[in-house]
Amino acid sequence: MKERDLHEQDMSGQIEWEMGDHMGKETIYKSEQGKARIQQHYEDYLQTLDFQVERRYIDTRFGKTHLLVAGPADGKPLFVFQGGNCINPMTMSWFAPLAKEYRVYAPDTIGHPGFSAETRISGEDHSYACWISDLMDELEIEKCAFVGPSFGGGIILRLAAFMPEKIDCAVLVSPAGIKMGSKGRMIKDILVPMMFYKAAGSEKSLDRIADIMSSGSMKKMDREIIGDVFKHVKLEQDMPKLSEKQELQHYSAATMVFAGEEDIFFPAGRLKEKAEEIIPHLVSFRGLEMGHFPSRERLREINDEIVGFLREQY
Repeated sequence: MKERDLHEQDMSGQIEWEMGDHMGKETIYKSEQGKARIQQHYEDYLQTLDFQVERRYIDTRFGKTHLLVAGPADGKPLFVFQGGNCINPMTMSWFAPLAKEYRVYAPDTIGHPGFSAETRISGEDHSYACWISDLMDELEIEKCAFVGPSFGGGIILRLAAFMPEKIDCAVLVSPAGIKMGSKGRMIKDILVPMMFYKAAGSEKSLDRIADIMSSGSMKKMDREIIGDVFKHVKLEQDMPKLSEKQELQHYSAATMVFAGEEDIFFPAGRLKEKAEEIIPHLVSFRGLEMGHFPSRERLREINDEIVGFLREQY
């Protein structure tokens, strides 16, 4: 292989109420200094990964895309999409065991923190599917497996809706694009403390957000990055749309979904019924005791199950 509706919000999950018109702006960052800080976090996080990572750029119709590549060169291709308003190496660290067996391609999502073009594209139409298609064409991949947490899961569902033939199988972890949690709770537990943090730099408010998002298990490094994203990034307000049953009627790939019982953004209790309704070949739905950010213990469990799923379905 040659390598070459209040809208949902993610940080997961920053919410639509994080106001500010970003349309038409040339950058997603509030300052050059802020951009440099976020990109330094990116570089620092890469150094924490316990596997070798290659980096490359691919031109797409939406702009240049920065791609992390890992795993054996002859491994089956596997795309991993990052969480929204976050940095790619953080997401990649969650699924590190997959790089032992698969050739992992992890693109920095267009219009999100990282090194890809800062063009923001619509999650309402076929744009994300076209973006993925451009990447796959350059890499000469016709069909492969996909893994996506949160915003990344919503991106995969956009591909499933418009180009289902490109998906061999898929794993969605706490995914956007199915159903949201309580808006009232998100206002109380995320939006309000975020406003206090952004206005006064309240570490107590940031701690509250981090604990809610992770059920008290967030790593110090991740907490710091989230705080800096709040400070320095014009947060993406629009998530991939909620998928409809009719959109996915031609999607036949085996799909596994993990969801957190304590996830404030996409709780398992709300996702399960809707996922079973709209995903034609949902082979497994796993509700786990976790928040939106899984703990290390839950990540081990999730990765063990993903590896078993891929070996059976891919």
